[in-house]
Amino acid sequence: MYLIGYDIGSSSIKAALVETETGKTISVQQFPEEEMEIISHHSNWAEQDPELWWQYVKKVTERLLEDTNIDVNNIQGIGISYQMHGLVLVDENHDVLRPSIIWCDSRAVEIGNQAFIEIGEEKCLSHLLNSPGNFTASKLKWVRENEPEVYKKIHKILMPGDFIALRMTGKETTTVSGLSEGMFWDFKNEKVADFLLAHLGINPDLIPDIVDTFGDQGKLSEGSATYLGLKSGITIGYRAGDQPNNALSLNVFNPGEVAATGGTSGVVYGVLDKAVIDKKMRVNSFAHVNHTTDKPRIGVLLCVNGAGIQYSWMKQMMAEESMTYPELEEMAASVEVGSDGLIVIPFGNGAERVLENKNPGAQILNLHFNLHKKAHFYRAALEGIAFSYIYGMEVMNEMGLDVRVIKVGNDNLFQSEIFSTTIATVLNCEIQMLEATGAVGAAKAAGIGSGVYASTDEAFQTAEVVKVYQADADPDIYKSKYQNWKLELEKIINN
Repeated sequence: MYLIGYDIGSSSIKAALVETETGKTISVQQFPEEEMEIISHHSNWAEQDPELWWQYVKKVTERLLEDTNIDVNNIQGIGISYQMHGLVLVDENHDVLRPSIIWCDSRAVEIGNQAFIEIGEEKCLSHLLNSPGNFTASKLKWVRENEPEVYKKIHKILMPGDFIALRMTGKETTTVSGLSEGMFWDFKNEKVADFLLAHLGINPDLIPDIVDTFGDQGKLSEGSATYLGLKSGITIGYRAGDQPNNALSLNVFNPGEVAATGGTSGVVYGVLDKAVIDKKMRVNSFAHVNHTTDKPRIGVLLCVNGAGIQYSWMKQMMAEESMTYPELEEMAASVEVGSDGLIVIPFGNGAERVLENKNPGAQILNLHFNLHKKAHFYRAALEGIAFSYIYGMEVMNEMGLDVRVIKVGNDNLFQSEIFSTTIATVLNCEIQMLEATGAVGAAKAAGIGSGVYASTDEAFQTAEVVKVYQADADPDIYKSKYQNWKLELEKIINN
């Protein structure tokens, strides 16, 4: 028997097929090969057509079935992971009213900031755990103010994953985790945030019915089954945003556990057992996939925009075209810890929330022409990104997250020994690299919701640790270089 997991990203749609008895990943497919288009009519806009996501779900399902040639009658459950914070609007016929305003669109910043002031910082933080900011609720207010004819036709508002579930089942539903990422959830009263909706002038009837993150969220309809090439009646058993889902994929469910990724931007996601806030709003807090009223599980999310994009930029600008990342790593390893004083500040990909929305840009400091070679730049770049993670995790530590183990996937920056060892050494923690992906995690989670597995422990017991990074035996040099980096960063942001 099998489970399918879908990962609805802004770059591509991925699908994974997992065997239920062994937990083995049979196949992972992606469509399209090239990144999906992001519509940007203005410099701070970012939109995508939700119907295109649905078309690509069909395409990637076809690839999955062609690659595996399985009997579709043996598929027991479907799970959905999706890009967070997007806004999808449908009318009473379930037709999409406008392109989705996705996660990286910033048109609603001032709307959220104004609501934060007018409602009151204390109330927003104690009830929402965040400022309304540029999240989904503020994007909906933008539609109400700027596209009133569209707003009048709205029957329900959906997150991207809710939309895919709607297309699969015909049911308009959402989850507490999804509502929390959109700023629609009141943690203090454990209900929809009516006070924010009232302030924004939004009709609460637009919120869909709430279903459990793990559970029977509806069955695959006959029409959708025919469209996808599957059998009707398969249970949609799980749905969550990409960062909570990434944590789930890495078996991060309990207080004190931490997951991290190192792509174009970097993300650290830690779990706490109480609703906590950072009054400076350098990190965000959401309901984790296993959050309940009786057992709170709050996911604290740190995002570093200037992460992998900085290292890839340096590779593109400085390295020979034929050079690979492992070859850059080998060159960087020839340089001592601290890169002979060369410091790279990696924040060059827009305003950084961890820096209180300041945008210092990327900077290179202490460059000496007679000393520093390309290898120094490569090492300083990796160290600078690692230090930016550490800087953010100090904020999470202030909130009560005691980092002992960080779990990561087998991809991107964490494949670098220099990068990973630097973090492990300064934080005195262990980094465990697991063979896991978001689509595979969503598939296994669907097994919980559809009754195949009795618990998260059973679903994720087969997660394989492929590598472990430990703290270096001589941590003082790493910690000293981090303090030098931090001092230079604070000089810049305090000017």
